[in-house]
Formats: sequence, structure tokens, C-alpha cells
Amino acid sequence: MSTVPSVAITANHEPIGEYATYEEAQRVVDYLSDHEFPVEGTLIIGVGLRTVERVVARLTYWRALAMGAAGGAWFGLLIGLFFGLFASGARSWLALLIWGLIWGAIAGAIFGLVSHALTGGRRDFVSSSSLVADRYQVLVESGHAARAHDLLVRSGERHL
Repeated sequence: MSTVPSVAITANHEPIGEYATYEEAQRVVDYLSDHEFPVEGTLIIGVGLRTVERVVARLTYWRALAMGAAGGAWFGLLIGLFFGLFASGARSWLALLIWGLIWGAIAGAIFGLVSHALTGGRRDFVSSSSLVADRYQVLVESGHAARAHDLLVRSGERHL
């Protein structure tokens, strides 16, 4: 994680627009780029950041086993493919692939069960986390701010 103060990052930059979504801010930078604006050094800053964790499912022993087996199977498949590079024929290549998949799934299932058991009932759910911003600001280098404002006015794009 960066320890550079945000003031140092935004020094010599001026805001030219504020947008509700990242896609809108990205579209503005793309528009500027399409019109030969020097976009190097342009910043898109998320303002009002928060972490959102979405609970997707309850984590049971069966689900821990299945998720571990699936992850292990992928890893085993990768190992089987690697060893398959040194196989002498198509049958031995296929056998290595299948055995890698099977043993990977078994090892992954065991690891998934043990990991879940070791939590002792804490965090019995599966979730996904994301970082969300309330709004996005587009900042350009101070020397180019007037030109950016002119381009956005001509485009009819909402800006500051």
C-alpha cells in the first residue's frame, strides 16, 4: 500500500469534472485523448471510498469440500499439464492429466475441509469484497486545465 500523501499525488492538478460512475469519468478521459489532449498525468480519483462485502452463501462442510476440490482440481490439472510436457505419448499425457486432476481434487477437498474445521465456526459464509466510490473526479495537469475545459464545453459533456 502506498504511503505517499494524496496531496503529493494531486499537486499541480486541477479538477475538470466530477461523475457518478467510473465509466463516465473514463469516457471523458477517452474523449480528451481522441481530441489530441495530452492525457499523460491525468488522474481519475474515487471520492468517498468504502468497502462493500457481499455475502453470497453459507459455508458448510460440504461447500468447503466442494470449493476445495474445485480449486485443487485446477491446480492438479496445471501440474498434470506441466508433467505432460515430458510424456512420451498421447496416452501417458492423458493419464498424467487425469491423475493430476484427481489427486489435486482430493488434496484440495481435504485442505478445504481442514481449513473450514480450523475456523471453529467463525466466518461460516462465503463473500466477495469490492471497493466502491461515491463519485469520481477527473483531474488534469494545471497547465492543460483550460484546454480540457474548452474541449468538454464543446462536447456538451458535464464538467465543473
